[in-house]
Amino acid sequence: MIFSSPAFLVVWALLAIASLGILVRDLRTRNSHLMPLMKMVWGLTVAYSGPLGLAIYWTCGRKEIPDDRLWRRSFRSVAHCYSGCGMGEIVGVIIAAGLLSLGNIGISVTTFILAYVAGYALTVGPLVQGGVAFHTAMWDAVLSETPSIAVMEFTAIGVNRLIGGNTGIGDPLFWSALVLSLTCGLIAAYPVNVLLIRFGVKEGMMDPRETH
Repeated sequence: MIFSSPAFLVVWALLAIASLGILVRDLRTRNSHLMPLMKMVWGLTVAYSGPLGLAIYWTCGRKEIPDDRLWRRSFRSVAHCYSGCGMGEIVGVIIAAGLLSLGNIGISVTTFILAYVAGYALTVGPLVQGGVAFHTAMWDAVLSETPSIAVMEFTAIGVNRLIGGNTGIGDPLFWSALVLSLTCGLIAAYPVNVLLIRFGVKEGMMDPRETH
């Protein structure tokens, strides 16, 4: 009942906008040294998850953090994955449900493919720009991102289907389900990133205190 109400979306939008305002102000005044890629990552993370995304940035992505332990690196890593996958998921759901009017299976497959491609590209691109050979970057991305993306998208798509059901793009519940599913995917993929970094499969994103 709550998620079906337009009021839920209005409140969520206000929280997300306020969180983005705080993020932008902090990036401009205190953390302008961060790489453009990470600024984009934090912007998308906060746009998708509002106050939760801002809390992750505030505790893990600023130069003001007191240390850089595994849990902080893991949050930066999952935010990086989340920013690309979330974009792919949103585009996939809108195309599959809104434009093509596909059924649940078609929506799920389309969403997963676009989310994987977007998350994968966001990893390969910076590696290639940093001088890594293309084929090496491709293989590294497959090993480091596939487990995280798979868990994130299976969770997000499952929650979206569970809450949204067969609602159409004009139904408030459609968008509420999308908002909730994105954040559930982020939470589910976090422990996967902890393990990937702990066992050396992923390096994790750079310590923001060492970015110049």
